[in-house]
Parts: sequence; structure tokens; C-alpha cells
Amino acid sequence: MNPRLDQLHPYPFQRLAALLAGCLPPDELPHISLAMGEPKHPAPQLVKDALCANLSGLSGYPATQGAPALRQACAGWAERRYGVALDPAREVLPVNGSREALFSLTQCLVDASGERKPVVVSPNPFYQIYEGAALLAGAEPYYLNCEASRRFQPDWDSVPDEVWARTQLLIVCSPGNPTGAVMGLADWERLFALSDRYGFVIASDECYSEIYFDEAPLGGLSAARLLGRGLERLVMLTSLSKRSNVPGMRSGFVAGDASILEKFLLYRTYHGSAMSLTVQAASIAAWNDEAHVESNRAAYAAKFAAVLPLLRPVLEVGMPDAGFYLWAKVPGGDDVAFARALFERQHVTMLPGSFLARDARGANPGRGYIRIALVAGQEECVAAAQRIVEFTQTQLAAMPA
Repeated sequence: MNPRLDQLHPYPFQRLAALLAGCLPPDELPHISLAMGEPKHPAPQLVKDALCANLSGLSGYPATQGAPALRQACAGWAERRYGVALDPAREVLPVNGSREALFSLTQCLVDASGERKPVVVSPNPFYQIYEGAALLAGAEPYYLNCEASRRFQPDWDSVPDEVWARTQLLIVCSPGNPTGAVMGLADWERLFALSDRYGFVIASDECYSEIYFDEAPLGGLSAARLLGRGLERLVMLTSLSKRSNVPGMRSGFVAGDASILEKFLLYRTYHGSAMSLTVQAASIAAWNDEAHVESNRAAYAAKFAAVLPLLRPVLEVGMPDAGFYLWAKVPGGDDVAFARALFERQHVTMLPGSFLARDARGANPGRGYIRIALVAGQEECVAAAQRIVEFTQTQLAAMPA
């Protein structure tokens, strides 16, 4: 067996299942789970129609590069969204969701054959695929804590030169999971300067980019355009899962540096990760339509408007820049105990923040927080918030003065 498998950590939801094992929540309260970032809004009818109208695609082998019509649809969306004109043949590549692409891109990019161990830098807290992909590629993960004092953005200047010199890949997530924080143009300018100096690739995970409440979040492609630079050493990853409520389709695309995508396509040809022709047809329909995305965005905004006023009196929590998570600080600072007791007494599941982070430079930046995924319907989200309020008020009343 690959010895690197032994370095992998249990997935957060495995840890959550172990934490809640043996709990006996009240039967009279229906279970509400806001732990997993799995969209629960209905899939758009136009996507379902396109799937059904193209079932003949199940009889054919798809090309790894994807059909020209799909690459054109992805490039067209990127131009409308980011103002960047991409070459559909060289700068766009369909993938089976951003999770698969994040993992395989890391395997493609990391060169562990040298004397010095390569580094993959990521935010902390983080999506655990970043860490697992780095470890299995033979790299050392380097975690940059994202704390409230820095608007939940990493301190790039805190990384020692020795670490940057070994860095081959930097993964950013904007809007962030779990904090919802969005990088500004100054953040991107600093990252591009570091990439130019040290030669590492930037992978920009933007799967939450279309769930926002004011102006559209800045992305890596648009930041490069605004700063007057090309796409060298930049790859953006996006997905239909959150944007279009179709996580089961496993459809997204990557865009950016053509020289990287050329090698990534070669890797994927052997990896066996071509997208079904039927899913490609449905993806084209999704990327070419914005009406369902606007409706989806409005539904999330309504949930935040209903839930936040309930939670603010009992939890330290604010409106995220984007995304569908609330990153809430719990009374007493013990996120694990809070999550277990909440489930046991109110039958509500949340994810402890410390499960999403690692101890780095003397701190786990997720400790003391819970991640609340507002993915269920508004009525369920409000009911969960009311139960959290009742539970937290009881907890506060029991604390010593």
C-alpha cells in the first residue's frame, strides 16, 4: 500500500459521527442537520430537461477535454462573469466537480523528486481535500491561520522565505469555506508578486463565488485582468454544485494558464476522469443561464435575513461576505462540547470549527467556532436557529457569574 495513506486524517464528518455516537437526542424534535455544505434547493428544471433530452449520450465515450460546445459555454460564462476572454481550446478544461480537480491538479503539479520536500500552502481552516492532496503528492502542507483580527484572511507576509522557496502550490479559497471571507485586489496583488518571485502556482478554489449578497466577489481571473497581467501560474476552479444546486452532477471546470492545463489534460487522459456526454449537455444549459442562479442567491439571502437576527443575541456571528455558511463563535469557547450538547438536547447538527482546521503556530483557528450551513429550507433553518437560541440561553444561564 502507498505509505502516504497513513498520513491522512479522518474526514471532518467521520469525526462528527464519532463525536455524536451514543447521544440520545429528544425523539419529539425532528432532526435538523446544518453540518454538511450540501445544497438542498431544487435542481433547475432546465438542467433536468437537458439531462433527459440527452440520454443518448450515455451510449458514447466522452473525450477527456470535453465537447467544444461545453468549453465554449464555460468560456462564455467566464467572460460575462469576470470580463476575461479565454481560449476554450487551451485555457478551459471541464472537470468532475472542483473536489476531484483540486485533488488531481495537486498530483499533477507537485514534483517530489528533489532533495527538498515541496510545500503546499493553504488557508487554515480549510477544505480537507487540500491537505489530503498535498500529502498524497508527497508534499508538506503549510497552514496559514485565518483569524477574525485579519478579516479571516491569511497573513502571507508571515511565511518564512525558506517555506516560500519550497512552495510549489498555493491554494486559496475565496469566498472562503468556512468563513465566507472574500479576497480583495490588494490580497491578489500580493499573491501574484509572491508567485512571480518564487515561481509557485496559485490554485483558486471559487466554488462559492455565485452565492453573494451585494456585489459579485472578485476572482483570480478578474484580479489578474484588473492588475494588467496574464494567467501565468494561475488556475481557477469552479463548479455547478453550489451555483446551480446540482452537486450530484459532479460538474465544473478549471481555467487559466494554458501550459498548466495542457499537462493537466495529459494527466486526466490517463486518470479516467472524462465527463459524461449527458452531463455535459446539462452543464451547457446551466452555464448559459443566470435566472436560476439569481433565484438561488435570493433564497440564501432570505435565510440569512431570517436567521441572523435570532442568533446574534446569543452567538458572536456576522454576515459573511459570500457563501452559505455562518462562522459563529460559541460561548465558553469549546466548539466540540457545544456541538455535541446541541445535538443531544436539541437534535440539531453543526460542525465544530476545530474539525476544519489544524494546530498551527500555537493555535487552532477553528477552535471556539461552529460552522452552520444554511442549506436546508428557510423554515428548517429558522427552526434550527430557534433551538440554538434556546440551548445557548440555557447554557449561559448555567455558567458561573
